[in-house]
Order: sequence, then structure tokens, then C-alpha cells
Amino acid sequence: MHPSVDKVEFATQYEKNKDAWDKALKFLNDKKLDTLPPGKYLIDGTNVYATITEAPSKEFDQSAWESHRNFIDLQYVIKGKEKIGVNPVSSAKVLKPYDESKDVANYEAKGQYYTAVPGEFFLFFPTDAHRPNIKAEGYETAKVKKLVIKIKYIK
Repeated sequence: MHPSVDKVEFATQYEKNKDAWDKALKFLNDKKLDTLPPGKYLIDGTNVYATITEAPSKEFDQSAWESHRNFIDLQYVIKGKEKIGVNPVSSAKVLKPYDESKDVANYEAKGQYYTAVPGEFFLFFPTDAHRPNIKAEGYETAKVKKLVIKIKYIK
């Protein structure tokens, strides 16, 4: 788990939805992630599902700040590396209001940037704006294989 993760919120969500978290973490710990093809994987109906992508990361100005209300994002780079920005929603300026049909809002923010690499996952809760999929220095042209697990947020 990356040090930027809100560990108190993680503990709270884990206790509220232990079965879903156990299934998500079991999927994450599957040693075959590097062999799974890109696509969507149902883990626990609509409560937990995963998407694997394999594509080049974006230029900084092509990436966007986002947050979700109904799902927590667990983001994990399987192969390669990318930059990910993190910023509290409370200090971000809304650019596109929340769209319930897509479970996303977009923002303008400064944020703190980290390099995401295999071996460490990020968790983004509804209070976290995040800006994923940014090209990392020294890794501009290579593809990044990435796992995003969506875990139902329990209020």
C-alpha cells in the first residue's frame, strides 16, 4: 500500500465491507496478473470488479483530476510505471460536476505526484481527487499494464 493512502478510511471501509475487500485483495494477490489479458473482470457482482488495461500513459495535459462517490479505486501498476496525482477533493475546484451515471466528477487542483510502480497499490476514496495515467519520466513511450479494482463505497 502506498504511504499516501488514508489508512484510517481504509480500516473503516474494510470493517464495513470485509467480504468485498477480501475478494478484491485476493484478486490483487493473484500471481497471474501479468498474464491476464486487458478487459473487465467481475469479482463480486456489481460490488467489486476489475479492469486491466495495457496502453501508453498520457501526456500531463491530457490527464484529468477525478473522484468517485460510489466506488473506491484500487490502482495497481502491473508492468511499467506512471505518475499519479493525489489531492483532497475539499481543496479542488470543480470543473465538471458529479455525473452519477459515470460516478465521476472532474477538478482543477495542484496535488502531490507520485510514481506508481509494481509492488505498491493506491486507494482513492470519495474524499480523494486523483489524476492517474500520467507518463513517468524515463518511461515516455512504453506501455503500462495496469489494474483498477472498483470496490463499492459504504457510507
